Amino acid sequence: MANLPIVPVILAGGSGTRLWPLSRALFPKQFLPLTGERTMLQETLKRLEGIEGLCSPLVVCHDDHRFIVAEQLRQHHSLDATIILEPVSRNTAPAIAVSALQALRDGSDPLLLVLAADHVIRDVEVFHQAVAAAAEVAETGAMATFGIKPVAPETGYGYLRAAPGEQGQVMRLATFVEKPDLVTARAYLASGEYFWNSGMFLFRASVYLKELEKFAPDMVAACRASLDAAKDDLDFVRLDKETFSQSPEDSVDYAVMEKTDKAMIVSLDAGWSDVGSWSALWDVADKDGDGNVTKGDVIGFGNQNCFLQSSGGRLVAAVGLDNLIVVDTDDAVLIANKKDVQHVKKIVEKLKAEQRSEAVQHRLVYRPWGSYDSIDKGARYQVKRITVNPGAKLSVQMHHHRAEHWVVVSGTAHVQNGEHETLLTENESVYIPVGNVHALENPGKIPLELIEVQSGAYLGEDDIVRFDDRYGRHERK
Repeated sequence: MANLPIVPVILAGGSGTRLWPLSRALFPKQFLPLTGERTMLQETLKRLEGIEGLCSPLVVCHDDHRFIVAEQLRQHHSLDATIILEPVSRNTAPAIAVSALQALRDGSDPLLLVLAADHVIRDVEVFHQAVAAAAEVAETGAMATFGIKPVAPETGYGYLRAAPGEQGQVMRLATFVEKPDLVTARAYLASGEYFWNSGMFLFRASVYLKELEKFAPDMVAACRASLDAAKDDLDFVRLDKETFSQSPEDSVDYAVMEKTDKAMIVSLDAGWSDVGSWSALWDVADKDGDGNVTKGDVIGFGNQNCFLQSSGGRLVAAVGLDNLIVVDTDDAVLIANKKDVQHVKKIVEKLKAEQRSEAVQHRLVYRPWGSYDSIDKGARYQVKRITVNPGAKLSVQMHHHRAEHWVVVSGTAHVQNGEHETLLTENESVYIPVGNVHALENPGKIPLELIEVQSGAYLGEDDIVRFDDRYGRHERK
């Protein structure tokens, strides 16, 4: 095992469009519990436990996801993690660059274990052994990339080719290869020289920056400037938007790993999957005797090799289906043939083009103070079920175009309504007129549940004027 400390860098960006309708822009797949009770991000953190020399993780995510990440880290008891917020997406090379710069700030030069937040690795012990092997070569200045031993002629992954004659767990990397067609993939599998490109890496922070500066000096300059001008905001390191936006957009593969002479492959055979599609999720899930995966309230008869999930609180009944994906949510249902699931992203593109909310968020929307569920909507009204966490408070705000009526279902509500303040308990209500400055807080020890009825000419979420907000949202979106 290497002597240098290891800093996990968890890349939690991406929108996971191929797993729609569960994965959406404001709540993508890395924050969903796809393979168990823990979310994909939490599973990534969990599998790090037991690695020698491990330091507190760096998590890089988009600004829109900051409160989701913070809450999931809190649930996992990872409060010592550093959360770096990207104001705009610039792909993986800049994200790793700012992480390397952050890791070097205390004067050390640690190893960076770069991981995606949305992968599955079944054999954690084998993964730990591969990390140890990668750490030993990375300590000497090599840049290790984890190559997955292929078990099928997969056309959805990029490949790594080992240098001719190389054997063992650690090999020199000859070249990166783009996603092949089926005939080529079969040849790769037969040769034994090729590995799936996992997108996981291990190298010294200084080595990565030195190599990146050779090939993309403008990127390093922009990342350094954005971190120098970054602001600490609650639990977050908020990169400067103007300077970070000037960084070229590129992946770590293209920017560095394909060009450096320091690249090594560390072979990994640990039940890895990037869970990039519904068919991939079906592959890694537990199945019944007929090859079916069922989740939620599902009753089936005569089905084979299907993935059937109810996430919307409704019963899904399936009869005589073969090789299909059926996923039900509160506001959308997906039905697709398993062989065509790569085209799900075309549905998302069409939803985005039509500016439909189903592409962006679920009916249940999470906020730093809790969540709300839009349970009914008409031309001039909207009904929401609101949950406020114990001790949490919504912003002090007002609306120009809507009035609100709150009815407490359970818990205790502290309400500011204009110049008046009051405590409401179960079955009590309050009316908030248009233009009244108001706030809602849960002073109790249990969640506050209430029904909100909005009425007015315009009911959009952007009709909020914030005067004070403990989460800083009155200063920025």
